[in-house]
Amino acid sequence: MIAKQLSYTLDTIADAAAGFWDIARAYPVITFSGEMGAGKTTFISHLCQLLQVQQHVSSPTFALINEYVLEREGKEVIIFHLDWYRLRDAAEAINAGMEDCIDQAHIGGAYCLIEWPEKAPELLRPPYLAVSIDSTGVEERTMTLQPIETLK
Repeated sequence: MIAKQLSYTLDTIADAAAGFWDIARAYPVITFSGEMGAGKTTFISHLCQLLQVQQHVSSPTFALINEYVLEREGKEVIIFHLDWYRLRDAAEAINAGMEDCIDQAHIGGAYCLIEWPEKAPELLRPPYLAVSIDSTGVEERTMTLQPIETLK
């Protein structure tokens, strides 16, 4: 698949999350890049709401890893929400258990949503969906979805 773009506002974010999930559900790892305040956590929160996650969704900036549960086909599926903003390097991510979260997603039965993936890109391996969120106005965002199927 080639890159796809979605545009949305806070008023249309629920519809954007539904369209996003139609594409993203096939990827065990989804990365979210964008400037501070671009809306990465806000979008993930709306996505989790769509997926009927029961836990409160919040930024894992200080916790580094938040864990949510969704039910799919009668089974509980874990969503790991990682925030790499405060990481210095990949070694710190590994020590925090983030590589284990990614492994669980690739093995199956979990999803891994990663904010600020540029802080430790060497931990990412295909397949994953790279998402970039750009502010195009005070309340408008454009999201680019780029599947990463092979190593560069």
